[in-house]
Amino acid sequence: MRRAVVILLSPVGWSPPGTDPATWRAALAEDMVDLLATLSQLEPAIAAAAEDLPLARSIAWPDMPIHTLPEASVSAALSAVAADGYDQAAVLAADAPDLPGLLIGKLLRPITTRPVAVAPAHGGGLLGVAARLPAPDWLPPLELTADPELLRAAAPRRALVAVTPAWHRLRGPADLAALDPAVEGWETTRSLLTAG
Repeated sequence: MRRAVVILLSPVGWSPPGTDPATWRAALAEDMVDLLATLSQLEPAIAAAAEDLPLARSIAWPDMPIHTLPEASVSAALSAVAADGYDQAAVLAADAPDLPGLLIGKLLRPITTRPVAVAPAHGGGLLGVAARLPAPDWLPPLELTADPELLRAAAPRRALVAVTPAWHRLRGPADLAALDPAVEGWETTRSLLTAG
């Protein structure tokens, strides 16, 4: 069974004062890609719309697949990975640099018995989505702004969509307080914050 974990590059609407938005976005995404190095039995990848391919190439490891999407959406990323022959995939937001690898495992575990699992983001929207591939046709077009409960309502039975533990994304000043300094990793983001 082939399983992919995909970092979805989508626009980042906020950066700390005095930090270049492009540098901030690249730091978050780089730390997310580095997080994938800690995971076993999963194939890491990046998904991005055409305008973000330079960023994707700058943070990808050698030989890491980069999926070019018509739009930066979860649905487009799942379709691209399915076309490459994967059986399961998790698509993650690129702005959660201190995400513990354990939570990625918790997102993937339910899809052994259910077709879809979602991890909510604190403050609304999604941290990530995992699905058996190809994704079920009842799955609506998915963005990272989606409401997990609306997604469950779209399923033939709510129980077909598992909801896993939530985690924070860095989308505003209040989110900085949620960063966990005890979590290993996220060095690039950490260095930007301590330099500021």
